[in-house]
Amino acid sequence: MKFIKRLLIIVGFFANNLALQAQYTDVINSNRPGMSRSAFSVGTNVLQFEVGPYTVNEDHSLLNYETSGWGADFAIRYGFLFEELEFKIEGSYQNDTFTDKRSLIVQETPRSNFKSFTFGAKYLVFDPYKNSAEEKPNLYSWKANRQFKWKSLIPAVAIYAGANFDTDNNPYTATGIEGFSPKVMLATQNNFNGGWVFVTNLIKDRIGTDQSDFSYILTLTHAINEQWVVFGETQGIQSDFYADNLLRFGGAYLWSKNFQLDTALTFNTKDTPSVFNITFGASYRLDFHKDKEIDNGNSAEDVKNRKTKSKKTKTKKKRNKNDEDDQQKVKKQKREDEDFDD
Repeated sequence: MKFIKRLLIIVGFFANNLALQAQYTDVINSNRPGMSRSAFSVGTNVLQFEVGPYTVNEDHSLLNYETSGWGADFAIRYGFLFEELEFKIEGSYQNDTFTDKRSLIVQETPRSNFKSFTFGAKYLVFDPYKNSAEEKPNLYSWKANRQFKWKSLIPAVAIYAGANFDTDNNPYTATGIEGFSPKVMLATQNNFNGGWVFVTNLIKDRIGTDQSDFSYILTLTHAINEQWVVFGETQGIQSDFYADNLLRFGGAYLWSKNFQLDTALTFNTKDTPSVFNITFGASYRLDFHKDKEIDNGNSAEDVKNRKTKSKKTKTKKKRNKNDEDDQQKVKKQKREDEDFDD
């Protein structure tokens, strides 16, 4: 039964993780290795770093070009003021070689820039698991912890608002894209028994520009045990500049409560262009989180003070009792001396 209880908490270390009673979890809560964003934050006073180098391998059969190289996704997350609030800087940097094979003379063009660079904030607006006694593990029934609950169909809901920053003459964006543009997202998360988590993201990116993308991401995560998690994900992207349907599969390993390693494969089913990327990533957090003190007399400090006070009281009572015993002995000795003198 102890394993069941811990398993429900451990899922929180993954990108689309489980947070039963609050935003903060005992183990790292990473969005990696998938591209979706969980509804829950990292927790107040938690600074978290996520990075994932990846290979680039694309082949466009219609336009007759190839792209090969490497890139890296990155994110810095910080929980501030409220458990529900998270600030975030994230992006993707790529360095590759574009090979144009449309003419007899093959032309190779080296390229490098940020494919995306965004900063924003996410806020949990609805949490069906908050203050819910039903979500606590049943320590007396393994079956009760595994059976389906209709309430799990109600998702946690978060909203995100941010701003992209794009430089001029970026080879990875449409012509004329430069400066700041808004980005919004709706994120939902369902936590099911048995270590299953389902996350949905609806994203509108670079609003008001010639590359105003709409995308969705659906991610299903499963915790195999206390250290290993696997996931499957589908991502659809639609805009006048680029459209695709991507599939991802991979897993993550919990090295310690503050450190996670992960890997994933990304590919599609078309050839305009075909995509095949391999990712290796890591997440690490600096945990300065402190639980809010509740004035119910049951905090750790209150308990410690009561124990100290009780100990002092017992010591004082014992000392007083010893003093009384000494006084009684003195009185008794005095009476005996008086009787002897008579």
